[in-house]
Amino acid sequence: MFASKSAVRTLVRGKISSRVLATQRLLSTAEHFGSGYSRDDMSQRNKEWKPPVNRYFSATAGLASSVMLRDDAHEVGLEESIFKSQMGGILPTLPLSPPFFESPRTSLLMELSDRGVGVLNEVLQYFKKFDVNITRIESRPAVMDHDGNKFPRFDFFVDFSGKVGDVNVDQLLDTLRPMTDKLLVLDEKEVHWFPRHVSEIDMIASRTLDAGKDLESDHPGFSDPMYRARRAELTRLANEHCWDKTIQRVEYTRDEINTWGAVWDQMEPLWEKYACTEYLRSLEQMKAYCGYSRDSIPQQADISSFLESRTGFRMRPVAGLLSSRDFLNSLAFRIFCSTQYMRHHSRPLYTPEPDICHELLGHAPMFADRDFADFSQEIGLASLGASDSDVEKLARCYWFSVEFGLCKEDGTSKAYGAGLLSSFGELEYACSPSHPGPEETNGAPPEIKNWDPSIAAAQEFPITTYQPTYFLAESLQDAKDQMRQYCEGLPRPFFAQYNARTETIHIDRPVKRVEGTP
Repeated sequence: MFASKSAVRTLVRGKISSRVLATQRLLSTAEHFGSGYSRDDMSQRNKEWKPPVNRYFSATAGLASSVMLRDDAHEVGLEESIFKSQMGGILPTLPLSPPFFESPRTSLLMELSDRGVGVLNEVLQYFKKFDVNITRIESRPAVMDHDGNKFPRFDFFVDFSGKVGDVNVDQLLDTLRPMTDKLLVLDEKEVHWFPRHVSEIDMIASRTLDAGKDLESDHPGFSDPMYRARRAELTRLANEHCWDKTIQRVEYTRDEINTWGAVWDQMEPLWEKYACTEYLRSLEQMKAYCGYSRDSIPQQADISSFLESRTGFRMRPVAGLLSSRDFLNSLAFRIFCSTQYMRHHSRPLYTPEPDICHELLGHAPMFADRDFADFSQEIGLASLGASDSDVEKLARCYWFSVEFGLCKEDGTSKAYGAGLLSSFGELEYACSPSHPGPEETNGAPPEIKNWDPSIAAAQEFPITTYQPTYFLAESLQDAKDQMRQYCEGLPRPFFAQYNARTETIHIDRPVKRVEGTP
Protein backbone atom coordinates (compact mmCIF):
# COMPACT_ATOMS: atom_id res chain seq x y z
CA MET A 1 0.00 0.00 0.00
CA PHE A 2 2.98 2.30 0.52
CA ALA A 3 4.83 3.37 -2.58
CA SER A 4 8.51 3.98 -3.01
CA LYS A 5 10.24 7.35 -3.28
CA SER A 6 10.14 7.04 -7.04
CA ALA A 7 6.37 7.18 -6.85
CA VAL A 8 6.59 10.39 -4.86
CA ARG A 9 8.72 11.94 -7.58
CA THR A 10 6.24 11.06 -10.29
CA LEU A 11 4.08 13.88 -11.60
CA VAL A 12 0.67 12.49 -12.43
CA ARG A 13 -0.93 14.03 -15.48
CA GLY A 14 -4.39 13.70 -16.97
CA LYS A 15 -7.73 13.39 -15.24
CA ILE A 16 -8.11 15.47 -12.12
CA SER A 17 -8.99 13.55 -8.97
CA SER A 18 -10.37 14.98 -5.75
CA ARG A 19 -8.61 12.37 -3.66
CA VAL A 20 -6.23 13.92 -1.19
CA LEU A 21 -2.99 12.02 -0.78
CA ALA A 22 -0.97 12.03 2.43
CA THR A 23 2.65 11.16 3.09
CA GLN A 24 1.92 7.94 4.90
CA ARG A 25 0.27 6.68 1.71
CA LEU A 26 3.47 7.23 -0.26
CA LEU A 27 6.45 6.43 1.93
CA SER A 28 7.16 2.91 3.08
CA THR A 29 6.34 1.98 6.64
CA ALA A 30 9.90 0.95 7.38
CA GLU A 31 11.26 4.20 5.97
CA HIS A 32 8.77 6.44 7.74
CA PHE A 33 8.44 4.80 11.14
CA GLY A 34 11.27 2.29 11.07
CA SER A 35 11.63 0.14 14.14
CA GLY A 36 11.52 2.63 16.97
CA TYR A 37 12.78 5.84 18.52
CA SER A 38 14.27 5.71 21.98
CA ARG A 39 14.89 8.58 24.37
CA ASP A 40 16.22 6.18 26.99
CA ASP A 41 19.75 4.99 27.66
CA MET A 42 19.36 1.61 25.97
CA SER A 43 22.47 -0.19 24.82
CA GLN A 44 23.66 0.74 21.34
CA ARG A 45 22.76 -2.66 19.91
CA ASN A 46 19.13 -2.03 20.76
CA LYS A 47 19.02 1.28 18.90
CA GLU A 48 18.02 -0.02 15.51
CA TRP A 49 16.18 3.03 14.21
CA LYS A 50 16.05 6.79 14.22
CA PRO A 51 13.21 8.90 12.87
CA PRO A 52 13.74 9.90 9.24
CA VAL A 53 13.45 13.36 7.78
CA ASN A 54 9.81 14.36 8.07
CA ARG A 55 8.15 14.91 4.71
CA TYR A 56 4.55 15.97 4.63
CA PHE A 57 2.68 15.54 1.39
CA SER A 58 -0.78 16.64 0.41
CA ALA A 59 -1.79 17.30 -3.15
CA THR A 60 -4.32 16.35 -5.74
CA ALA A 61 -3.54 13.51 -8.09
CA GLY A 62 -3.48 14.93 -11.58
CA LEU A 63 -2.03 18.25 -10.46
CA ALA A 64 1.14 17.63 -8.57
CA SER A 65 1.67 14.39 -6.72
CA SER A 66 5.20 15.52 -5.90
CA VAL A 67 4.28 18.41 -3.62
CA MET A 68 6.45 17.96 -0.55
CA LEU A 69 5.90 20.01 2.62
CA ARG A 70 8.61 20.26 5.23
CA ASP A 71 8.70 21.03 8.93
CA ASP A 72 12.45 21.32 9.31
CA ALA A 73 15.56 22.38 7.45
CA HIS A 74 16.42 18.95 6.09
CA GLU A 75 16.85 18.64 2.35
CA VAL A 76 14.30 16.73 0.33
CA GLY A 77 16.63 15.94 -2.56
CA LEU A 78 15.19 15.25 -5.98
CA GLU A 79 11.64 15.77 -4.80
CA GLU A 80 12.52 19.41 -4.15
CA SER A 81 14.02 20.07 -7.56
CA ILE A 82 11.20 18.31 -9.39
CA PHE A 83 8.60 20.19 -7.39
CA LYS A 84 10.30 23.49 -8.16
CA SER A 85 10.41 22.75 -11.87
CA GLN A 86 6.75 21.74 -12.02
CA MET A 87 5.28 24.38 -9.75
CA GLY A 88 7.23 27.51 -10.68
CA GLY A 89 9.99 27.21 -8.12
CA ILE A 90 7.70 27.28 -5.09
CA LEU A 91 8.67 25.02 -2.21
CA PRO A 92 6.15 25.38 0.63
CA THR A 93 7.40 24.69 4.12
CA LEU A 94 5.45 23.91 7.26
CA PRO A 95 7.21 25.22 10.37
CA LEU A 96 6.06 23.94 13.74
CA SER A 97 5.46 26.67 16.30
CA PRO A 98 6.87 25.85 19.71
CA PRO A 99 6.08 24.25 21.92
CA PHE A 100 3.83 21.71 20.23
CA PHE A 101 1.58 22.68 17.36
CA GLU A 102 1.62 24.09 13.88
CA SER A 103 1.05 27.78 13.33
CA PRO A 104 -2.57 28.94 12.79
CA ARG A 105 -3.98 27.88 9.44
CA THR A 106 -6.66 29.09 7.09
CA SER A 107 -8.79 27.22 4.54
CA LEU A 108 -9.85 28.72 1.22
CA LEU A 109 -12.22 27.71 -1.53
CA MET A 110 -11.18 29.14 -4.91
CA GLU A 111 -13.35 28.75 -8.01
CA LEU A 112 -11.33 29.04 -11.23
CA SER A 113 -12.90 28.85 -14.66
CA ASP A 114 -12.01 29.03 -18.35
CA ARG A 115 -8.27 28.66 -18.00
CA GLY A 116 -8.73 25.59 -15.81
CA VAL A 117 -5.69 24.00 -14.24
CA GLY A 118 -3.33 26.33 -16.06
CA VAL A 119 -4.27 29.18 -13.80
CA LEU A 120 -3.16 27.30 -10.70
CA ASN A 121 0.53 27.91 -11.37
CA GLU A 122 -0.16 31.64 -11.63
CA VAL A 123 -2.14 31.62 -8.39
CA LEU A 124 0.54 29.71 -6.50
CA GLN A 125 3.17 32.28 -7.48
CA TYR A 126 1.44 34.72 -5.14
CA PHE A 127 1.71 32.33 -2.21
CA LYS A 128 5.45 32.46 -2.78
CA LYS A 129 5.45 36.23 -3.25
CA PHE A 130 3.68 36.84 0.06
CA ASP A 131 5.57 34.10 1.91
CA VAL A 132 2.49 31.99 2.70
CA ASN A 133 3.12 28.28 3.27
CA ILE A 134 0.64 25.87 1.66
CA THR A 135 -0.21 22.76 3.69
CA ARG A 136 -2.87 21.16 1.47
CA ILE A 137 -4.29 21.48 -2.03
CA GLU A 138 -7.35 19.57 -3.19
CA SER A 139 -9.15 19.96 -6.51
CA ARG A 140 -12.66 19.11 -7.61
CA PRO A 141 -13.65 19.37 -11.27
CA ALA A 142 -16.96 21.03 -12.04
CA VAL A 143 -18.72 22.82 -14.88
CA MET A 144 -20.39 26.19 -15.05
CA ASP A 145 -23.06 27.49 -17.45
CA HIS A 146 -22.60 30.67 -19.51
CA ASP A 147 -25.72 31.40 -21.61
CA GLY A 148 -26.42 27.74 -22.14
CA ASN A 149 -22.80 26.82 -22.88
CA LYS A 150 -20.87 24.69 -20.43
CA PHE A 151 -17.35 25.70 -19.49
CA PRO A 152 -14.87 23.84 -17.30
CA ARG A 153 -14.52 25.04 -13.74
CA PHE A 154 -12.23 23.84 -11.01
CA ASP A 155 -12.81 24.22 -7.28
CA PHE A 156 -9.57 24.35 -5.33
CA PHE A 157 -9.49 23.84 -1.57
CA VAL A 158 -6.29 25.30 -0.18
CA ASP A 159 -5.05 25.24 3.41
CA PHE A 160 -2.13 27.45 4.37
CA SER A 161 -0.24 28.66 7.44
CA GLY A 162 -1.44 32.01 8.78
CA LYS A 163 -4.74 33.69 9.52
CA VAL A 164 -6.89 36.51 8.27
CA GLY A 165 -5.50 39.68 9.81
CA ASP A 166 -1.87 38.78 9.13
CA VAL A 167 -0.45 41.39 6.76
CA ASN A 168 0.87 38.87 4.24
CA VAL A 169 -2.35 36.82 4.31
CA ASP A 170 -4.53 39.89 3.73
CA GLN A 171 -2.29 40.95 0.85
CA LEU A 172 -2.57 37.48 -0.66
CA LEU A 173 -6.37 37.44 -0.42
CA ASP A 174 -6.67 40.92 -1.94
CA THR A 175 -4.52 39.78 -4.86
CA LEU A 176 -6.39 36.51 -5.44
CA ARG A 177 -9.95 37.91 -5.39
CA PRO A 178 -9.89 39.45 -8.89
CA MET A 179 -8.21 36.32 -10.27
CA THR A 180 -10.95 33.95 -9.11
CA ASP A 181 -14.64 33.54 -9.80
CA LYS A 182 -15.20 33.04 -6.09
CA LEU A 183 -12.91 33.19 -3.08
CA LEU A 184 -14.27 32.03 0.27
CA VAL A 185 -12.52 31.77 3.63
CA LEU A 186 -13.93 28.60 5.16
CA ASP A 187 -14.79 28.11 8.81
CA GLU A 188 -12.83 25.62 10.87
CA LYS A 189 -14.39 22.16 10.84
CA GLU A 190 -15.66 21.11 14.27
CA VAL A 191 -14.58 17.61 15.30
CA HIS A 192 -14.42 15.43 18.39
CA TRP A 193 -11.60 16.41 20.70
CA PHE A 194 -8.38 14.45 20.20
CA PRO A 195 -4.82 14.85 21.53
CA ARG A 196 -2.44 16.84 19.33
CA HIS A 197 0.71 16.37 21.44
CA VAL A 198 1.76 13.41 23.54
CA SER A 199 1.39 15.55 26.68
CA GLU A 200 -2.36 15.76 26.09
CA ILE A 201 -2.69 12.03 26.67
CA ASP A 202 -2.34 12.98 30.34
CA MET A 203 -5.77 14.59 29.95
CA ILE A 204 -7.47 11.34 28.94
CA ALA A 205 -5.42 8.64 30.69
CA SER A 206 -7.34 9.10 33.94
CA ARG A 207 -10.78 8.98 32.27
CA THR A 208 -11.29 5.33 33.14
CA LEU A 209 -14.72 3.80 32.84
CA ASP A 210 -16.64 3.08 36.05
CA ALA A 211 -15.81 -0.60 35.88
CA GLY A 212 -12.15 0.29 35.88
CA LYS A 213 -12.31 2.38 39.07
CA ASP A 214 -14.27 0.18 41.47
CA LEU A 215 -14.60 -3.59 41.67
CA GLU A 216 -17.89 -5.14 40.74
CA SER A 217 -19.59 -7.33 43.35
CA ASP A 218 -18.85 -10.51 41.36
CA HIS A 219 -15.12 -9.77 41.17
CA PRO A 220 -13.05 -12.44 42.99
CA GLY A 221 -11.30 -9.70 45.00
CA PHE A 222 -14.40 -7.72 45.91
CA SER A 223 -14.48 -8.90 49.54
CA ASP A 224 -10.69 -8.89 50.04
CA PRO A 225 -9.67 -5.63 51.80
CA MET A 226 -5.95 -6.22 51.16
CA TYR A 227 -6.56 -6.73 47.46
CA ARG A 228 -8.72 -3.61 47.27
CA ALA A 229 -6.03 -1.59 49.06
CA ARG A 230 -3.46 -2.90 46.60
CA ARG A 231 -5.62 -1.87 43.66
CA ALA A 232 -5.98 1.60 45.19
CA GLU A 233 -2.19 1.87 45.48
CA LEU A 234 -1.67 0.91 41.82
CA THR A 235 -4.40 3.34 40.78
CA ARG A 236 -2.52 6.11 42.56
CA LEU A 237 0.73 5.21 40.76
CA ALA A 238 -1.02 5.19 37.39
CA ASN A 239 -2.73 8.54 37.98
CA GLU A 240 0.55 10.13 39.07
CA HIS A 241 2.25 9.23 35.81
CA CYS A 242 2.96 12.03 33.33
CA TRP A 243 4.00 11.82 29.71
CA ASP A 244 7.57 13.04 30.35
CA LYS A 245 8.27 10.83 33.37
CA THR A 246 9.72 7.35 33.55
CA ILE A 247 7.15 4.75 34.60
CA GLN A 248 7.45 4.07 38.32
CA ARG A 249 8.66 0.61 39.23
CA VAL A 250 6.24 -1.65 41.09
CA GLU A 251 7.23 -4.03 43.86
CA TYR A 252 5.03 -7.02 43.19
CA THR A 253 3.91 -9.19 46.10
CA ARG A 254 4.51 -12.90 46.47
CA ASP A 255 0.82 -13.62 45.72
CA GLU A 256 1.07 -11.57 42.52
CA ILE A 257 4.25 -13.33 41.40
CA ASN A 258 2.73 -16.74 42.11
CA THR A 259 -0.36 -15.83 40.11
CA TRP A 260 1.84 -14.69 37.22
CA GLY A 261 3.73 -17.99 37.39
CA ALA A 262 0.52 -20.02 37.32
CA VAL A 263 -0.61 -18.25 34.16
CA TRP A 264 2.86 -18.63 32.60
CA ASP A 265 2.87 -22.38 33.26
CA GLN A 266 -0.46 -22.80 31.51
CA MET A 267 0.40 -20.59 28.54
CA GLU A 268 4.00 -21.53 27.73
CA PRO A 269 3.34 -24.92 26.06
CA LEU A 270 0.39 -23.45 24.16
CA TRP A 271 2.46 -20.54 22.85
CA GLU A 272 4.83 -23.02 21.26
CA LYS A 273 1.90 -24.67 19.49
CA TYR A 274 -0.38 -21.81 18.56
CA ALA A 275 1.36 -18.42 18.82
CA CYS A 276 2.52 -16.72 15.62
CA THR A 277 6.22 -16.58 14.82
CA GLU A 278 6.39 -12.84 15.47
CA TYR A 279 5.12 -13.34 19.01
CA LEU A 280 7.56 -16.14 19.79
CA ARG A 281 10.50 -14.16 18.42
CA SER A 282 9.60 -11.09 20.46
CA LEU A 283 9.00 -13.10 23.62
CA GLU A 284 12.51 -14.56 23.43
CA GLN A 285 13.97 -11.07 23.08
CA MET A 286 11.94 -9.82 26.02
CA LYS A 287 13.20 -12.65 28.18
CA ALA A 288 16.71 -11.38 27.49
CA TYR A 289 16.10 -7.62 27.73
CA CYS A 290 13.02 -7.14 29.93
CA GLY A 291 13.26 -9.87 32.55
CA TYR A 292 10.37 -12.02 31.30
CA SER A 293 10.21 -15.33 33.17
CA ARG A 294 7.71 -17.39 35.14
CA ASP A 295 9.22 -16.21 38.45
CA SER A 296 9.47 -12.52 37.71
CA ILE A 297 6.90 -9.95 36.59
CA PRO A 298 8.68 -7.57 34.21
CA GLN A 299 8.53 -3.84 34.83
CA GLN A 300 6.56 -1.66 32.43
CA ALA A 301 9.44 0.85 32.39
CA ASP A 302 11.82 -1.79 31.02
CA ILE A 303 9.26 -3.05 28.50
CA SER A 304 8.52 0.49 27.33
CA SER A 305 12.21 1.25 26.74
CA PHE A 306 12.66 -2.02 24.87
CA LEU A 307 9.61 -1.48 22.63
CA GLU A 308 10.59 2.10 21.92
CA SER A 309 14.01 0.96 20.72
CA ARG A 310 12.41 -1.62 18.43
CA THR A 311 9.28 -0.03 16.98
CA GLY A 312 8.76 3.34 18.64
CA PHE A 313 5.91 2.04 20.80
CA ARG A 314 5.68 2.86 24.50
CA MET A 315 3.67 1.68 27.48
CA ARG A 316 1.51 4.07 29.49
CA PRO A 317 0.13 2.97 32.89
CA VAL A 318 -3.60 3.58 33.44
CA ALA A 319 -5.88 2.73 36.35
CA GLY A 320 -8.47 0.81 34.34
CA LEU A 321 -10.43 0.59 31.12
CA LEU A 322 -10.58 3.64 28.86
CA SER A 323 -13.28 4.47 26.36
CA SER A 324 -12.70 3.16 22.85
CA ARG A 325 -12.02 6.67 21.59
CA ASP A 326 -9.45 7.55 24.25
CA PHE A 327 -7.70 4.19 23.98
CA LEU A 328 -7.49 4.26 20.18
CA ASN A 329 -6.38 7.90 20.16
CA SER A 330 -3.38 6.90 22.26
CA LEU A 331 -2.36 4.29 19.69
CA ALA A 332 -1.95 7.11 17.16
CA PHE A 333 1.06 8.23 19.23
CA ARG A 334 2.39 4.66 19.34
CA ILE A 335 1.39 4.49 23.01
CA PHE A 336 -0.32 1.48 24.55
CA CYS A 337 -2.34 2.25 27.69
CA SER A 338 -1.82 -0.65 30.08
CA THR A 339 -3.18 -1.62 33.47
CA GLN A 340 -0.74 -2.60 36.23
CA TYR A 341 -2.91 -4.61 38.60
CA MET A 342 -2.98 -8.40 38.89
CA ARG A 343 -6.06 -10.64 38.93
CA HIS A 344 -7.02 -12.03 42.34
CA HIS A 345 -4.78 -14.86 43.52
CA SER A 346 -7.74 -17.06 44.50
CA ARG A 347 -8.52 -17.62 40.79
CA PRO A 348 -5.22 -17.26 38.92
CA LEU A 349 -6.61 -18.57 35.63
CA TYR A 350 -9.59 -16.19 35.53
CA THR A 351 -9.96 -12.44 35.24
CA PRO A 352 -13.12 -10.42 34.54
CA GLU A 353 -11.04 -7.51 33.21
CA PRO A 354 -7.73 -6.91 31.44
CA ASP A 355 -4.94 -7.25 33.99
CA ILE A 356 -1.16 -7.22 33.81
CA CYS A 357 -1.04 -10.85 32.63
CA HIS A 358 -3.21 -9.92 29.66
CA GLU A 359 -1.25 -6.72 28.96
CA LEU A 360 2.30 -8.04 29.33
CA LEU A 361 1.88 -11.63 28.12
CA GLY A 362 -0.74 -10.93 25.45
CA HIS A 363 -0.13 -7.43 24.08
CA ALA A 364 3.41 -6.27 24.84
CA PRO A 365 5.42 -8.84 22.81
CA MET A 366 3.42 -8.12 19.65
CA PHE A 367 4.28 -4.40 19.83
CA ALA A 368 7.92 -5.38 19.25
CA ASP A 369 6.95 -6.44 15.72
CA ARG A 370 7.08 -3.63 13.19
CA ASP A 371 4.11 -4.71 11.07
CA PHE A 372 1.91 -5.16 14.12
CA ALA A 373 3.01 -1.81 15.58
CA ASP A 374 2.21 0.00 12.35
CA PHE A 375 -1.10 -1.85 12.07
CA SER A 376 -2.09 -0.71 15.56
CA GLN A 377 -1.11 2.89 14.93
CA GLU A 378 -3.09 2.89 11.67
CA ILE A 379 -6.25 2.22 13.67
CA GLY A 380 -5.29 4.93 16.13
CA LEU A 381 -4.69 7.58 13.47
CA ALA A 382 -8.04 6.79 11.85
CA SER A 383 -9.80 7.32 15.20
CA LEU A 384 -8.64 10.93 15.62
CA GLY A 385 -11.59 13.28 15.29
CA ALA A 386 -13.72 10.44 13.90
CA SER A 387 -17.48 10.20 14.41
CA ASP A 388 -18.87 7.98 17.15
CA SER A 389 -20.07 5.45 14.59
CA ASP A 390 -16.66 5.24 12.93
CA VAL A 391 -14.92 4.86 16.30
CA GLU A 392 -17.25 1.94 16.99
CA LYS A 393 -16.28 0.38 13.65
CA LEU A 394 -12.59 0.83 14.39
CA ALA A 395 -13.05 -0.63 17.88
CA ARG A 396 -14.60 -3.74 16.36
CA CYS A 397 -11.72 -4.04 13.92
CA TYR A 398 -9.36 -3.74 16.88
CA TRP A 399 -11.28 -6.42 18.77
CA PHE A 400 -11.13 -8.94 15.94
CA SER A 401 -7.46 -8.29 15.21
CA VAL A 402 -5.34 -6.90 18.04
CA GLU A 403 -7.40 -8.78 20.64
CA PHE A 404 -8.55 -11.94 18.85
CA GLY A 405 -6.77 -12.00 15.49
CA LEU A 406 -5.48 -15.10 13.70
CA CYS A 407 -2.98 -15.36 10.85
CA LYS A 408 -1.86 -18.19 8.59
CA GLU A 409 1.46 -19.97 8.96
CA ASP A 410 2.29 -23.04 6.89
CA GLY A 411 -1.37 -23.79 6.35
CA THR A 412 -2.33 -23.57 10.03
CA SER A 413 -3.98 -20.88 12.14
CA LYS A 414 -1.73 -19.01 14.58
CA ALA A 415 -2.76 -16.36 17.10
CA TYR A 416 -1.53 -12.78 17.19
CA GLY A 417 -4.40 -11.36 19.27
CA ALA A 418 -3.72 -10.66 22.95
CA GLY A 419 -7.05 -12.04 24.12
CA LEU A 420 -5.99 -15.42 22.76
CA LEU A 421 -2.32 -15.24 23.73
CA SER A 422 -3.23 -14.66 27.39
CA SER A 423 -6.08 -17.21 27.63
CA PHE A 424 -5.10 -20.88 27.65
CA GLY A 425 -8.65 -22.12 27.05
CA GLU A 426 -9.62 -19.79 24.22
CA LEU A 427 -6.23 -20.05 22.49
CA GLU A 428 -6.72 -23.78 22.10
CA TYR A 429 -10.37 -23.35 21.14
CA ALA A 430 -9.45 -20.93 18.34
CA CYS A 431 -6.35 -22.67 16.97
CA SER A 432 -6.55 -26.39 17.75
CA PRO A 433 -7.99 -28.55 14.93
CA SER A 434 -10.34 -30.15 17.50
CA HIS A 435 -11.47 -26.76 18.91
CA PRO A 436 -12.11 -27.94 22.49
CA GLY A 437 -14.43 -25.50 24.22
CA PRO A 438 -16.56 -25.04 27.33
CA GLU A 439 -20.17 -26.19 27.65
CA GLU A 440 -21.46 -22.86 26.37
CA THR A 441 -20.10 -23.70 22.90
CA ASN A 442 -22.16 -26.94 22.78
CA GLY A 443 -19.24 -28.66 21.09
CA ALA A 444 -19.52 -26.43 18.04
CA PRO A 445 -16.31 -25.08 16.49
CA PRO A 446 -15.91 -21.32 16.01
CA GLU A 447 -16.59 -19.68 12.67
CA ILE A 448 -13.34 -18.63 10.99
CA LYS A 449 -13.72 -15.80 8.49
CA ASN A 450 -11.09 -14.37 6.18
CA TRP A 451 -9.81 -11.07 7.51
CA ASP A 452 -11.83 -8.23 6.04
CA PRO A 453 -12.04 -5.03 8.11
CA SER A 454 -15.29 -3.95 6.43
CA ILE A 455 -16.94 -7.17 7.65
CA ALA A 456 -15.24 -7.10 11.07
CA ALA A 457 -16.44 -3.51 11.56
CA ALA A 458 -20.05 -4.71 11.47
CA GLN A 459 -19.55 -7.96 13.41
CA GLU A 460 -21.11 -8.16 16.89
CA PHE A 461 -19.12 -9.89 19.63
CA PRO A 462 -19.58 -11.13 23.21
CA ILE A 463 -17.30 -9.91 25.99
CA THR A 464 -17.71 -12.53 28.73
CA THR A 465 -17.64 -15.75 26.67
CA TYR A 466 -15.48 -17.36 24.02
CA GLN A 467 -15.75 -15.66 20.65
CA PRO A 468 -18.02 -17.52 18.21
CA THR A 469 -16.22 -15.84 15.28
CA TYR A 470 -12.55 -15.19 14.52
CA PHE A 471 -10.91 -13.48 11.56
CA LEU A 472 -7.94 -15.09 9.81
CA ALA A 473 -5.41 -12.95 7.89
CA GLU A 474 -2.91 -14.26 5.36
CA SER A 475 -0.15 -12.62 7.42
CA LEU A 476 0.42 -9.62 9.67
CA GLN A 477 1.45 -7.68 6.58
CA ASP A 478 -1.86 -8.62 4.96
CA ALA A 479 -3.78 -7.57 8.08
CA LYS A 480 -2.00 -4.21 8.07
CA ASP A 481 -2.48 -3.56 4.37
CA GLN A 482 -6.19 -4.34 4.49
CA MET A 483 -6.64 -2.20 7.60
CA ARG A 484 -4.90 0.74 5.96
CA GLN A 485 -7.07 0.39 2.86
CA TYR A 486 -10.19 0.29 5.03
CA CYS A 487 -9.12 3.40 6.96
CA GLU A 488 -8.53 5.26 3.71
CA GLY A 489 -12.17 4.66 2.80
CA LEU A 490 -13.59 6.10 6.02
CA PRO A 491 -15.05 9.63 5.79
CA ARG A 492 -12.25 11.14 7.86
CA PRO A 493 -12.45 14.86 8.71
CA PHE A 494 -8.73 15.22 7.98
CA PHE A 495 -5.62 13.20 7.29
CA ALA A 496 -3.45 12.74 10.35
CA GLN A 497 0.21 11.85 10.64
CA TYR A 498 2.38 11.34 13.70
CA ASN A 499 5.66 13.25 13.87
CA ALA A 500 8.00 11.18 16.03
CA ARG A 501 10.52 14.00 16.43
CA THR A 502 8.07 16.46 17.96
CA GLU A 503 5.62 13.85 19.28
CA THR A 504 2.77 15.74 17.67
CA ILE A 505 -0.09 14.88 15.34
CA HIS A 506 0.04 16.79 12.07
CA ILE A 507 -3.29 17.29 10.33
CA ASP A 508 -3.75 18.64 6.81
CA ARG A 509 -6.46 21.23 7.49
CA PRO A 510 -7.60 23.55 10.29
CA VAL A 511 -10.13 22.07 12.70
CA LYS A 512 -11.73 23.05 15.99
CA ARG A 513 -11.69 20.35 18.68
CA VAL A 514 -15.04 20.73 20.39
CA GLU A 515 -17.05 17.73 21.55
CA GLY A 516 -15.60 15.62 24.36
CA THR A 517 -12.98 18.13 25.52
CA PRO A 518 -11.35 16.81 28.75
